[in-house]
Amino acid sequence: MYTIMNSTYQQLCRNLEVLKLPQMQMHLSEVADFVSVNQLSFSEGLLKLTNFEADYKAESAARSMIKAGAFPHHKELKDFDFSFQPGINQQEISEYHTLRFLEEQENLVFLGPSGVGKTHLATSIGMTAAKKRISTYFIKCNDLLQQLKKAQLENRINDRLKHFCKYRLLIIDELGYLPINREDSNLFFQLIDKRYEKKSTILTTNINFSDWDSIFNDAVVANAILDRILHHAHVITISGRSYRLKDHIRTEN
Repeated sequence: MYTIMNSTYQQLCRNLEVLKLPQMQMHLSEVADFVSVNQLSFSEGLLKLTNFEADYKAESAARSMIKAGAFPHHKELKDFDFSFQPGINQQEISEYHTLRFLEEQENLVFLGPSGVGKTHLATSIGMTAAKKRISTYFIKCNDLLQQLKKAQLENRINDRLKHFCKYRLLIIDELGYLPINREDSNLFFQLIDKRYEKKSTILTTNINFSDWDSIFNDAVVANAILDRILHHAHVITISGRSYRLKDHIRTEN
């Protein structure tokens, strides 16, 4: 009897290997013992065994989505120091992590000076989306424009625009940190226009909206971009000290 059971167990292990279910194979003995000790039904035991495989595949898929998102750092909401930036509404930021804004194709704009946590918060929302297997991509504004400009020179701008439009969530970081000429402004407008009311975009910028015409060197284009970004948007304004300097600045009593 033992020989038959052992043979069946070995065959089952081989089947799981052939079917490429390594987690089920790894936990088979453990689950078999658990089922026996707790007198579980076949269905209950099978559910427990398949949960190991399903959880592993979900975690693996999340890791792949995070890698594909090209995040510069894996910064999450739990890592953000709200005590250093008390002006930020923590409840509001937590609400954005529910990703309901994606359902309405809304945008988020983080506005504030350098070093106050705009990129951290934008990245944390992107990480949350990626973990839920929502197509997400992070890119610096200057890198984005360089890619679009190169694509235009190579007569493949439409393909490149389609590439950036396929992401359900696109994070464009550091808009306004470097000047944008008129040609690049038009390319940026094309991207924003194609995503308008179809996909969500998160932007971080240190430039007030009233000064965007100076960024894009064209008031008409700047207003058209603003119109499409802000029509369905939540603006998170951050005014505070720089995280990067907090350890170098002594607080005077």
